[in-house]
Amino acid sequence: MFSKNLKHLRKQRGFTQKVLAENLIITRARLAKYEEGKSEPPLDILKRMAHYFNVSIDLMVSVDLEKVPMEHILKMENNRILLPIIIDREDRDQVELVADKARAGYLAGYADPEYIEQLDRMSLPFLGQGKHRAFLITGDSMLPVNDGAIVIGKYLEQFRDLQEGKTYVIISRNDGIVYKRVFRKDKRSKTLILHSDNPAYAPYELHPNEILELWEFKALLQLDDARATEAGFSDVIGYLKRIEKHLGMQDG
Repeated sequence: MFSKNLKHLRKQRGFTQKVLAENLIITRARLAKYEEGKSEPPLDILKRMAHYFNVSIDLMVSVDLEKVPMEHILKMENNRILLPIIIDREDRDQVELVADKARAGYLAGYADPEYIEQLDRMSLPFLGQGKHRAFLITGDSMLPVNDGAIVIGKYLEQFRDLQEGKTYVIISRNDGIVYKRVFRKDKRSKTLILHSDNPAYAPYELHPNEILELWEFKALLQLDDARATEAGFSDVIGYLKRIEKHLGMQDG
């Protein structure tokens, strides 16, 4: 995958092997071997390539970049991964829905554009700018948000933009997907204290190394009083379509 991606990125810039090799401060012969898959670059050169093309290393070596719409990507903090932004024909952000069945695979696929593209999605124009995603919430720790509700969050690009006391969908290595009210442990530490609105649940700490993604609360879609086990995916999509239709009638 790496050799294919390297060649694709070079051609996308309109560079010859000679020009790119000079820009990367390596020989043309070495670059040719990388593109032909006859040799693998050492880590320092791989990092240099990733920063040069502004593409993360994990995607360069694991994802077919020819299939990723590079003009519709959001660059994450520290060039860690690329977050694909999917838009419709009217140039509106498409909100992917991480429903009950998709939750199990999200930790493995959150950074994989091909996985994200397989999620069902809808347009909700009232959300404004930014990258949004919808998550099915389970449990009763955030009452009055019911089990089976859908929280739509806006991706938090910079950790420093986190606002204490607000609610976020947090993706972490050990806890998976949770929806909590977030506070900082102290001003100097990046450790978070996650609070439930239901007092029956005690707050707990989350170390920054455990955090994969933070999504700031933007909207709540409540499926009546249906529980997550009762609400099928067709119910969720039908509900979102009714909202989209209603908003379209208002715009008209």
